[in-house]
Amino acid sequence: MKCAPLWMTAALLAGCASQERLTTVDTRSENVGHQRLRPQTGDGDGQVQAYSLGASEGYRMPQLYAAPDPEVGDRDPRAELAPTTICLQVVVDAQGSVERSMPLTDRQDCAAGAARENAPLLQAAQDAVAMWKYSSAAVCHFEAGKVPADRGDCRGAERVEPVAVTLQYAFTFEIVKGRHVVRTQGK
Repeated sequence: MKCAPLWMTAALLAGCASQERLTTVDTRSENVGHQRLRPQTGDGDGQVQAYSLGASEGYRMPQLYAAPDPEVGDRDPRAELAPTTICLQVVVDAQGSVERSMPLTDRQDCAAGAARENAPLLQAAQDAVAMWKYSSAAVCHFEAGKVPADRGDCRGAERVEPVAVTLQYAFTFEIVKGRHVVRTQGK
């Protein structure tokens, strides 16, 4: 029955040829991804205080499981924009919800977030991360003298203490002929 689809296609094309066709083009479509940045050492708003684990402690990283993409839409009327990176520091509470996000502008590759004309990009990124959900980060407390084989796995811990964390993300926005593209970068 491979002929049936070809026959139907030919019939549809013939029908289209006899009628005027209107085509709409979505000039505001977007593609997005994201990755976490590594903490930067030194002074600045991106500085993160490290926690030192004890000999019988482990740390379980938060896992991102719901992450809507930034949507710029009509917030930014520009038709062209060279790749522009906006960075955020995201505070995730002990339950895995985003408590708040702040712009990171102390890194050279993140400085565009401070520019007034990029406020719509920054707002789109902040609106998106406000809806992100994580499994909670935790400090795993093991029995005294017991060294866990995998310090990132809390199985077998006497006590699991969910903790708040700060994570950093970069979003690279680009507009080409009215089409929004957003990529994320990790460092």
